[in-house]
Amino acid sequence: MKPGLELPPLERRIALPDMIAYAGATWDWHRLHYDPVYLAPRGLDLPVVDGQVFGALLAEQVQDWIGAAGVLRTLKFRFKQLVYAGETVRCVGTVTAVDGGLVTIEHQVLAGDRVAVAPASSTVELR
Repeated sequence: MKPGLELPPLERRIALPDMIAYAGATWDWHRLHYDPVYLAPRGLDLPVVDGQVFGALLAEQVQDWIGAAGVLRTLKFRFKQLVYAGETVRCVGTVTAVDGGLVTIEHQVLAGDRVAVAPASSTVELR
């Protein structure tokens, strides 16, 4: 493993039923994520995807890639753009450093041609 290695991308369409299921699993029932009556006066046509979904997707991407060979130790990310119900996101990542048993990965989450999440990074400890 060496810097420049690209992780297999993870692509996911996030539909409203998915968002409601996520809200139920996390007990985060903010109306921004499902209620058109709440959204309309705020100038939003569609529910906004909960930002923590992106952390879950990035963790899934890393875990799918590394498998039993390593453990996800850190994950940091910052939002740049809202993502709305019905959009498809694509998580991409590149290994930027390998230091002994630690692998550093830089990520982005793309929604169409928009960067929705960046900067983002994770660290994997190899077993």
